[in-house]
Amino acid sequence: MIDMKKVRWGVISTANIGINKVLPGMMKSEHCELLAMSSRDLRKAQKAARRLGIPKAYGSYEELLADPDIDAVYNPLPNHLHVDWSIKALEAGKHVLCEKPLGMNTQDARRLLDVMSRYPHLKVMEAFMYRFHPQWVAAKEWVDSGRIGELKTIQSFFSYYNDDPGNIRNMADIGGGGLLDIGCYCISLSRFLFGKEPNRVMGIVENDPVLKTDRMASGVMDFGEGTSNFTCSTQLSSYQSVQILGTKGRVEIEIPFNAPPDKETRIWIHSDKGTEEVTFPICDQYSLQGDVFSKAILEDTPVPTPLIDAIENMSVIDAIFESGKKSSWVVPVG
Repeated sequence: MIDMKKVRWGVISTANIGINKVLPGMMKSEHCELLAMSSRDLRKAQKAARRLGIPKAYGSYEELLADPDIDAVYNPLPNHLHVDWSIKALEAGKHVLCEKPLGMNTQDARRLLDVMSRYPHLKVMEAFMYRFHPQWVAAKEWVDSGRIGELKTIQSFFSYYNDDPGNIRNMADIGGGGLLDIGCYCISLSRFLFGKEPNRVMGIVENDPVLKTDRMASGVMDFGEGTSNFTCSTQLSSYQSVQILGTKGRVEIEIPFNAPPDKETRIWIHSDKGTEEVTFPICDQYSLQGDVFSKAILEDTPVPTPLIDAIENMSVIDAIFESGKKSSWVVPVG
């Protein structure tokens, strides 16, 4: 247990998601202190540190991991580096919050799980920030309490348009493509709401002929008592939606994934009694995520989303890719 009110954080990489979203949110957290930024280019690290008001900047990830003042590391590196550098952070005695997806595939992700077992005093969590937003806490409570009756099906959609070959999301060899980038949310939320793993999945995957990444993918997950279907794409008009349907009602989430940190959010529950709109006060889901993870460190309690959850999510992603190739149902192997 750390005897302090804040966890001292170091960041490996100056990735846009960190600079523009995650770190500004963490800076508003009650239990997070951003202490150091690192990059393979010292000038980039210094520029990012100045912009965010972070006191230290390092020109290599190794230097940051060697800093004894840092308690935890946030890892927003490209997907193919998630596992390797999270392992290096553990070996350096640091807790790790790793961006999704945890790895390139289930086998890759399991390497981190295996190493983590050697460091039981350290915390590791995949950064699915949406689960900590009050709108998702409410949606989960409504499903679990039976307010929409028996959960039967979930429909989700997540897309944006980006065909820039220089963007890391469009580089196949380092984990680019829609399923790993955004389809992982549709899979995660389905497992989260059903509270179990799918029995089997079916996928249709369309690859970009030049980039070789999956530019559109649709999937069906069979949970036994219900189903979930989704479409994700990196080359469609920007859009996101989630519909959660039960035998007695339906939950609709207006902005399910990129909930704004400066505006209220709304969700609706529709039933035969009418429609109830619930508005949630302004909050930053990255700030909430940072605090939840930091509190687990400070109080030496389990993280809210154990690493095995990330492994199971990766296994469903793998199965959908496999199904897309085979044109048949596939059973995920976690």
